Amino acid sequence: MNRLAGVTSPYLLQHADNPVDWWPWGPEAFEEAKRRDVPVLLSVGYSACHWCHVMAAESFEDLTTAKYMNAHFVNIKVDREERPDVDAVYMEAVQAATGQGGWPMTVFLDGDGAPFYFGTYFPPEPRHGMASFPQVLEGVSSAWTGRREEVAEVAARIVGELAGRSLAQSGDGAPGEGELAQALLGLTREYDAQRGGFGGAPKFPPAMVVEFLLRHHARTGSEGALQMATDTCEAMARGGIYDQLGGGFARYSVDREWVVPHFEKMLYDNALLCRVYAHVWRATGSELARRVAVETADFMVRELRTAEGGFASALDADSADGSGKHVEGAFYVWTPGQLREVLGESDAEFAAQYYGVTEEGTFEEGASVLQLPFGEGVVDAARVESVRERLLAARAERRERPGRDDKVVAAWNGLAVAALAETGAYFDRPDLVERATEAADLLVRVHLDDAARLARTSKDGRVGANAGVLEDYADVAEGFLALAGVTGEGVWLEFAGFLLDIVLDRFVAEGGALYDTADDAEPLIRRPQDPTDNATPSGWTAAAGALLSYAAHTGSERHRSAAEAALGVVKALGPRVPRFIGWGLAVAEAALDGPREIAILGEDGEGEGGEGTAAPHRAGTAVLHRAALLATAPGAVVAVGAPGSDEFPLLADRPLVGERATAYVCRRFVCAAPTTELEHLKGELGVFE
Repeated sequence: MNRLAGVTSPYLLQHADNPVDWWPWGPEAFEEAKRRDVPVLLSVGYSACHWCHVMAAESFEDLTTAKYMNAHFVNIKVDREERPDVDAVYMEAVQAATGQGGWPMTVFLDGDGAPFYFGTYFPPEPRHGMASFPQVLEGVSSAWTGRREEVAEVAARIVGELAGRSLAQSGDGAPGEGELAQALLGLTREYDAQRGGFGGAPKFPPAMVVEFLLRHHARTGSEGALQMATDTCEAMARGGIYDQLGGGFARYSVDREWVVPHFEKMLYDNALLCRVYAHVWRATGSELARRVAVETADFMVRELRTAEGGFASALDADSADGSGKHVEGAFYVWTPGQLREVLGESDAEFAAQYYGVTEEGTFEEGASVLQLPFGEGVVDAARVESVRERLLAARAERRERPGRDDKVVAAWNGLAVAALAETGAYFDRPDLVERATEAADLLVRVHLDDAARLARTSKDGRVGANAGVLEDYADVAEGFLALAGVTGEGVWLEFAGFLLDIVLDRFVAEGGALYDTADDAEPLIRRPQDPTDNATPSGWTAAAGALLSYAAHTGSERHRSAAEAALGVVKALGPRVPRFIGWGLAVAEAALDGPREIAILGEDGEGEGGEGTAAPHRAGTAVLHRAALLATAPGAVVAVGAPGSDEFPLLADRPLVGERATAYVCRRFVCAAPTTELEHLKGELGVFE
């Protein structure tokens, strides 16, 4: 075993038995490179990455290749999910040098961490115009020993260029009506009207952009924005990117039609999409959106929940097929013959028609990815459910499950807390709210120290060594704020405040810009900073959103000003690259709308009343609270409690009206008259239900 044997990262542990003498990231590895006067080979990947597994099998498990690597390099393996800061810095260098990036990422560094040669996947022999990995190793080693001055010059130039990219100023204030309208126009130009989504293949689920479109519709009434959001969500839900049997979404579609996915399932995708589909239902009442939101929530709880109450990071794309060979998608795809084995002739024919399974196949070797090519239409619902249940049971019993990366990432668990809390509240699923609360409790018990500093990861209840980055603080705060609104437990607002104080003290630059690492974090060749979304909301704009919500809850001018300053970058980038700053645009919609501050006062248990009672104008606390949670007003915050409660600042000095449960709605320092009437509150907040 190499030096990875004692780490907690499941991805690094996959390489612990490699013949390569891997080092984890740390100063000891760079000191060793200087002592031996050899370059560093940095390999970055993650456990659910298909091509990471391919390169490992082809090269890192090959004795000849490993022997050469050990003799000529100090080899460092990094899990990008544990060290997003390291990944971001060197990925920026790779993209700047080559015009593209991805994983596995392969970078050669000097003993100070300065990069001088880059790549991603390298094959074991020359292929499709690509040099082989052995050729690359030999070329780099030769340059290091024979052309050291040239190597040093390249490294210095790259480090200098990266250092010059710092965004010291965020901008000149939050976006206004004009910038948000321009962003919508830009999205309209890139929208795929036939297939939903944006751009071409590969096509990624645009969760953050959909959230912006829903909020823009809620604020302006734009039917075009709503149409793009709902059509995109319907296309994804009917496509192969969605697991039609077990729920949950794959990472992306390799085609424009959402048919064939890259089969890994990530916690962050499913948390974001679960929440988005719940919000689509909230805006439209769509039964498809309701079903997908609930099924995705159930998938996360069933497949990703850990024994400690948190949520694991991912399920692999690969698993063993019938012959024992590990291939991508083996767990999920079906042939007509496999349908007949499970269902019999008649139901197999029905299932093939319903799910789009053909003799030719839509994937590889005659297999098809299940989808709903003709929509749900008028079908025998009981027969569909019987088929689905039998196929799901057969899949679970007869097929090897994909591997699971069990590490708990703080940021992604924060996203899951928000999604499960809201989905549970919308669809009367208190069990989902309970799972959200348990995950939030794990984050406090295990990830949060006495100084309110977050650890990035944990595994098996044991905290990891890596410090939390900006997205961890922002997304966990977002989760806590959502949970506070659903449960009425003010402690979650307090915890969010602790985290956001760290953001203000440690992550904010002059002019309102934000860095991805704290000012006391391990120094890298550049302090990472990126306001654009990737697979998750950027830490920068996620922090802006959480700061804005916290300010709405508390009236804190410090937090409101920081949010508005952070949104300056959205004003600059939103009209130009709206696809890549969707969450920032969504937060800007909330800032422009207020956001609304909703306080519901009433006694515990006063949940009866409202529609269908003898006094329909007189609603109970639970009924008003539900209406508040279903508000489509962008970024609205909700506090609920008894009169005189000190759980939330929004409840202070607000009495009941006529001894009835009462709702107060305010925004921009102006409050509407308090109301006890459900329909009046619904109308004020844009509640569809």
